Amino acid sequence: MCPFAEKSADRPSSNVVSATTSTYVTKVGSQEISLPLVQVAPGLSIALLISVDHGIHFAETAGKELADLLRPFEIDIVASVATMGIPLAIEVTRALGLDDYVILHKTRKIHLADAVSEPVRSITTDASQHLLFDRARTVAVENKRVAVVDDVISTGGSSSAALNLVRRVGGDPVVFGALLTEGWEWKARLGDDTEKVRALGTIPLFRHRPDGSIVEDWGPEAP
Repeated sequence: MCPFAEKSADRPSSNVVSATTSTYVTKVGSQEISLPLVQVAPGLSIALLISVDHGIHFAETAGKELADLLRPFEIDIVASVATMGIPLAIEVTRALGLDDYVILHKTRKIHLADAVSEPVRSITTDASQHLLFDRARTVAVENKRVAVVDDVISTGGSSSAALNLVRRVGGDPVVFGALLTEGWEWKARLGDDTEKVRALGTIPLFRHRPDGSIVEDWGPEAP
């Protein structure tokens, strides 16, 4: 496991993956998974984790292992972001012995007509979005110690918005749990909140070379 989501020291800063590879194998806690490489910008690909595609056993095990990292923070309630974060919120809540969680939505539904809104932009979504919190659920987080959980922290845009939204509705986000951290840009975006992050693993970004090869990019802090 990787409590602070830092790069493993034995991983090179410029490891050539392959000129033809389409997947990347990594560890999420004790579990090894294969992720598809998806190009998200010219010369840049990411290893895409779609948490709902990995089955019940994966979610249950990851939820228990992440809960172990979060337990010392004496959590009152778990918050996560729809849609990929919902299974994780359920499993972490269950593993912590709690009985309630809240979801920050990205789609405005009828019960969210008067929602508290926070702007966000994600690396996997072209358009600007908003996170929405149902005002009827604010009582669940007011003056509570909140663990925010999500599948991946990448640029930090969604993560920062989630933390800000929890604060705006009266909660105290004491820790942020993730299955994976990706790259390093999220550290600059989160600022002082970086120290709140606990993750089960970390993955690099992937740069495309002119010769067609793909190189792991662990960032400027890599040895």
